[in-house]
Amino acid sequence: MITKTFKGGCLCGALRWEADRAPDYMGVCCCVDCRKASGSGFIPFMGFPAAALTITGPTRQYRSPALRGGEATRNACPTCDGLVFGGELGLDDSHTVYAGSLDDPALFKPTMLLFERDRPDWVIPPEGLERFKTMPD
Repeated sequence: MITKTFKGGCLCGALRWEADRAPDYMGVCCCVDCRKASGSGFIPFMGFPAAALTITGPTRQYRSPALRGGEATRNACPTCDGLVFGGELGLDDSHTVYAGSLDDPALFKPTMLLFERDRPDWVIPPEGLERFKTMPD
């Protein structure tokens, strides 16, 4: 049996990640925070349980208010500023890994679009995505 390996990292390679399984979900988010953080119209993301991920290398964290209260934490490489994953290592039970960090981008198969209400008209999502006005319940 051939298994695809989900792994990736930042632009310079100092911050790396590897998962021992496929993600629980994949999608794109068009919220204002994701647009601003990415410098684009959306962030493509994958959700993994923390126990499935090995993350190595230095991180620089940025925190911002989350929609449902609390804070959202984004982790980037302090050397190249490449955005790699969301969540607090050692505290959160799951992490959002940004699909742009994948070594093999063909592994990304989104099924949902979050924050449809904030999607710029020039962002044309792939056909067949389940669309949510904000965050799903």
